[in-house]
Amino acid sequence: MGFSGYPEYTQSTSGFVPAAAAAAAQEFTTWSRRRATRSGRRQHPQTLFQGDTVTTSAPINDNAERTILITGTSTGIGLATAVAAARAGWRTVATMRDPDKAGALRSAADAVGVTVDVRALDVTNPDSITTCVEAVVSDLGHLDAVLNNAGAAHVGTIETDDLDAVRACLEVNFFGVVQLTQAVLPHLRAARGRLVTVTSVGGVVGQPFNEAYCAAKFAVEGFMESLAPVAATTGVGVSVVEPGAVASEFITNAGLDPEVLLGAAGAYAGALRAYLTRVTSQFAGNAQPAAEVADIIVALLSDPEPPFRVQTSDWARKFVATKLTDVDGSAVKALTTPWVSS
Repeated sequence: MGFSGYPEYTQSTSGFVPAAAAAAAQEFTTWSRRRATRSGRRQHPQTLFQGDTVTTSAPINDNAERTILITGTSTGIGLATAVAAARAGWRTVATMRDPDKAGALRSAADAVGVTVDVRALDVTNPDSITTCVEAVVSDLGHLDAVLNNAGAAHVGTIETDDLDAVRACLEVNFFGVVQLTQAVLPHLRAARGRLVTVTSVGGVVGQPFNEAYCAAKFAVEGFMESLAPVAATTGVGVSVVEPGAVASEFITNAGLDPEVLLGAAGAYAGALRAYLTRVTSQFAGNAQPAAEVADIIVALLSDPEPPFRVQTSDWARKFVATKLTDVDGSAVKALTTPWVSS
């Protein structure tokens, strides 16, 4: 469960317990049983978004020699997508800051009979990015797709917030994306490949107590929206994926303690308590399984005409639509003000 309204998924900073690995493995075992078997090989229907319509295309099974690099794969969407991509036939390079934290990922991959290539990558460290990308291309020959997924939660309001923490939030959630994108574009250009970034509905709609987090996600959306037509001139497809609430260990990994946050909130404690209550309720009833998001991402990678912006649920589409039709900002203000009213 999390408290950052609509999160992405971070490279883990905590260890994995057996229950987490077992849960991940069970999720993918259950998911795999829903897939049809055709000609002795699992097939994966691809969900495509065309405006407000969701359609299903024929399975695509020509990914055996295609390589994808995914960041932030120790938990959540990153873990789920690494396994889903491997199941769809991609040579999957699953990266995280500390490969010793790959227990849940390996268990989930083993549960469905696939392998992933786990490598170290810290998106805030330029040397780590260069080393990883160069090694992947040297070892595997090419890079056909990249999923920017690594991120970190941050809850706070600027009067009481720590500026170093705000900068750190922007470093991982925005500059980490920019640095990796710069490093991989020459290789994606050579392959006429795909660049997909997991942002958030929080990259479209600003949310209370998520000022730094939403600022970073807004920046990513603007960066990618500006890059997309430029990259397209060289054959590279650019898309962003905007989940709403997703069940993961995002907040646990970030080490956010509600009582500590409330104790430091000062005059904003009442509003923060109302916000945390609202978000807890949102996650309890509406959190989307990470495997569903992963399925959408893998489909997007194979879409011959990928859209730029994809939401992962009906709820997310309706939520984002509020902003995209809100010329003067009044609709978003009316939507989010009750979140902090006791």
